[in-house]
Amino acid sequence: MASLSHLLFLSLLFHSALIIKCDDEEDNLLQQINQYRTSQNLSSLTKNERAECLASEVADQFKSQPCTNTTGANTVPGTEPLFSNFPNFLSKCHLNVTTTRDGQIMPACVPNLDPSLVLSNFTMSQYSGYLNDTKFSGIGIGSEDNWIVVVLTTSTPEGNYAPGTNKDNGEAGRLSAIPIGPLVLLVVGLFMLM
Repeated sequence: MASLSHLLFLSLLFHSALIIKCDDEEDNLLQQINQYRTSQNLSSLTKNERAECLASEVADQFKSQPCTNTTGANTVPGTEPLFSNFPNFLSKCHLNVTTTRDGQIMPACVPNLDPSLVLSNFTMSQYSGYLNDTKFSGIGIGSEDNWIVVVLTTSTPEGNYAPGTNKDNGEAGRLSAIPIGPLVLLVVGLFMLM
């Protein structure tokens, strides 16, 4: 029984480390984008939880696609893939199309999410125009495998990513932002100490 408990504990520790690594990549990119914007005499972008949710959903959709010159920042404008399940993404993130219309979704595929290449995929590509645009004030970042997605928001009602009209937009949306991995690790660790 003790070895099973230790195996479970190590498994949860590894899972938590993966979550932290993912968060580190996203937080690192946010910091680098804000440094870039500051160097351009633009205001910093603030985290938007619902945009982050949408970015994670889009990244999850892309995760099985290989990096090519028709995906991510290398995509020729006008040939971007459409998301047939976009309404599901909005629903899952408690959004609707009227509050996301002015936002911008920017996927990038970078092998192993190399931090220096990730930043250049946003600052030295067709995406740089959006990062330099003063209308954007918020940001959400999500990543899966080799994909990282940035969603930019505005402060206007058409792009602020405010909650949609679903009746469950209240507490359920706030609870989904809790990092489950570290919480489970803490509970299991306390259980093992008993």
